[in-house]
Amino acid sequence: MKTFMIERYGDKADVQAGEMPDPQVGSDDVLVRIHAASINPLDLKLRDGAFKSVLPYRLPLVLGNDLAGVVVEVGAAVTRFAVGDEVYARPDKDRIGTFAELIAVHQDDVAIKPATLTMAQAASLPLVALTSWQALVERAQVRPGQKVLIHAGAGGVGTIAIQLAKQLGAHVATTASTAKLGLVKELGADVVVDYKQQAFETVLDGYDVVLDTLGGETLEKSLRVLKPGGKVISIAGPPDAAFARELGANAIVRQLMNALSFKIRRSAKRRDVTYSFLFMKASGDQLRELTPLVETGKIRPVVDSVFPFDQTPQALEYVEKGLAKAGKVVVAMP
Repeated sequence: MKTFMIERYGDKADVQAGEMPDPQVGSDDVLVRIHAASINPLDLKLRDGAFKSVLPYRLPLVLGNDLAGVVVEVGAAVTRFAVGDEVYARPDKDRIGTFAELIAVHQDDVAIKPATLTMAQAASLPLVALTSWQALVERAQVRPGQKVLIHAGAGGVGTIAIQLAKQLGAHVATTASTAKLGLVKELGADVVVDYKQQAFETVLDGYDVVLDTLGGETLEKSLRVLKPGGKVISIAGPPDAAFARELGANAIVRQLMNALSFKIRRSAKRRDVTYSFLFMKASGDQLRELTPLVETGKIRPVVDSVFPFDQTPQALEYVEKGLAKAGKVVVAMP
């Protein structure tokens, strides 16, 4: 099968087209012919080796972390799916590789594609929708009337997180550039801070939850807008020991993670708030929870552009250079 893969960690020049054997289908797997996959910042981090100490992939590695497609084969123990089903999924972290013609995915990580969406639209959702769900529903347990700040509201995670937070009954603030203010308001944001004109930490206060998608100074400043007992959940900040434990990492890696996040955790504790790092997990069940919200239009995907599959390296570069105006970039099979 045709793929886009890396044979060594590095930069954009290391993402190459290549042929790989068709996947082996386990008893609990579905084999999916991929119609579309989307680009995520995670793909760039994996390409560069940012997680190689905790996610020791065997090279060559096919990149790609979410998909939409059609089931073409099912394993002997599969009960949820049949050949011909249109599905979408974020494969487990140990079984990524959606920049390919085919992929074998455990049935627990797959869901029937929302009937109202095209393949490209469906492919844009799994990773960012699951990230939003796990941050806001699982970890923050957002309740009606709570105040939630979502950074980079026009980004892939931001566009979905705003909509989900509103469905949870939250008062939602977000940050965006001047050109994207209209979009994030349309998605449901109650308060929009134009980060080119204002410092969000000077105009927002008393928030229960911050979903940080940017890290760095933005993460540090986010602590200031939380009320006592508030939570900042980051997908871009330093990993913590809890993340290392989730991965089953050894004691040395756990200590390293603890050290990396020590400064932000100490700052959070001084303000009587908490910091945690989120690395989303695959879940077909959670996608099934999200599907009705999508099919009824309560959550809609935002797709910036669609590249043909043979231009996957150009799509990665487009995302890396920050050229996407809003939402996700997708690659589609011919």
